[in-house]
Amino acid sequence: MILLKRANALREYLSGKQANGNTIGFVPTMGALHQGHISLIQAARKGNSITVCSIFVNPTQFNDPSDFQRYPVTLEKDIQLLEKEGVDILFLPYVDEIYPDGLKNLPSYDLGYLETILEGKYRPGHFQGVCQVMHRLLTLVTCDDLYMGQKDYQQCMVVSKLLQLTGIKTRLHTCPTLREPDGLAMSSRNMRLSPETRHQAVCISTALQTIKNHIKPGDTAHHCREAEQFLQENGFKVDYVAIADAAELRLISQWDGNLPLVALAAAYLNDVRLIDNMLIPTVQ
Repeated sequence: MILLKRANALREYLSGKQANGNTIGFVPTMGALHQGHISLIQAARKGNSITVCSIFVNPTQFNDPSDFQRYPVTLEKDIQLLEKEGVDILFLPYVDEIYPDGLKNLPSYDLGYLETILEGKYRPGHFQGVCQVMHRLLTLVTCDDLYMGQKDYQQCMVVSKLLQLTGIKTRLHTCPTLREPDGLAMSSRNMRLSPETRHQAVCISTALQTIKNHIKPGDTAHHCREAEQFLQENGFKVDYVAIADAAELRLISQWDGNLPLVALAAAYLNDVRLIDNMLIPTVQ
């Protein structure tokens, strides 16, 4: 595995590989890698000649500075995992390689409705930061295929919108969420859970699974209320539980049974914010 820290070196290396007909699969991460990230790496390796992974904790997507400071860093372990999985290039940039003109006067992106709901509502500015870092990374990596996890459902939709806005031809692959044996979605933030809160954390996937198992055509709002109450009773401070159409993320309160849905939740256990979602198929 080649480790590169400079944007120019990355661009020069990849342009040579592409000139020889190699395709590039890219997995952007913020480190603290887990098996969910590894599944993305495996998908990238299967679909492409060259696999690139980046590790960069992006300061512009943290609307809470303390959250940025607490984000887990496990770089030595991450490098060992990536080498074991056969990653070709690890891009480990400094902040000034991603933001050469500094962190002020960065571009903004017209994300429309996506920026006003759910994560966009509760983390103002977050998706602008996601777009800023992803636009820069995609400009540097010039990959054929981009691999991201379904756990960050709304973020995947934002990146899809970014590709439309910029005209970048990269194909986005949204890969299934990987879960622990008890159902908890794998997440770097899980490392910050105490043994007690780790036991509680599974309630978020339980709440979504309950919605998935019991939802029927008609009113859907009561499912969200019941799930929110369940989480509160189990120690969570809830930002949202919502049901939306899976294609456009429009929030719904009535369902005809013919529209694929997604149930989404975000909630805090102490100071650790967890998100999760589950797809809900149409009624057969």
